Amino acid sequence: MESFKVIIVEDVPLELKGTEGIIRSDIPEAQIVGTATNETEYWRLMKENTPDLVLLDLGLGGSTTVGVELCRETRSKFPNLKVLIFTGEILNEKLWVDVLDAGCNGIILKTDEMLTRTDVISVMSGKKNVFNQPILNKILERFKKGVKSQIMRQEALINFEIDEYDERFLRHLALGYTKEQITGLRGIPFGVKSLEKRQNELVQKLFPGGGEKGSVNATRLVVRALELRILDIDNLQPDEE
Repeated sequence: MESFKVIIVEDVPLELKGTEGIIRSDIPEAQIVGTATNETEYWRLMKENTPDLVLLDLGLGGSTTVGVELCRETRSKFPNLKVLIFTGEILNEKLWVDVLDAGCNGIILKTDEMLTRTDVISVMSGKKNVFNQPILNKILERFKKGVKSQIMRQEALINFEIDEYDERFLRHLALGYTKEQITGLRGIPFGVKSLEKRQNELVQKLFPGGGEKGSVNATRLVVRALELRILDIDNLQPDEE
């Protein structure tokens, strides 16, 4: 690969020294044209010598939002410039999402496997969403959890014979809708009496042997539907009215 220019943004001297060492020893194509410890230094460097890659730490001056805003503004002003996050924020997952939304090309966590030539070359070659193994492990965990949750929900819908109208009824009860409001939803062909009958039938399904008439109210029914994964608590959205 042809040589390219890099600016490193890092406010911890020891970590900056380590990052410079990695680049100089492992990534000979990378030419460090400057380092910055804060926003002011960074933008001065950008005016003097615009790089091809910014290696950006997120926690600058004790603030995690500074790095996110630097990434967003950099990508806005220099859309062809690559921004690779190299951060010690290993637990702040919201921050990862924020900086991905801000347009970074990847995130490398400062834990276990550090910055590698492969990571940097991948970014410079145009690859999107470059992550090192620690963050990939986190993503894989969430993916597996999400798939298992979806499977459990599908099994619950089948096992308890929950149809589309049951799911919509339960979901809107969970969102605080009254039966009168639910009857007004688009595509709901039931009146209040029919919904009351459907609620009693759901009680019998979800509380076998323990759901005597009147002993389970709507709140308890919704909680049971959440426990059984019939409803997905992370995706409780109302239908269009």
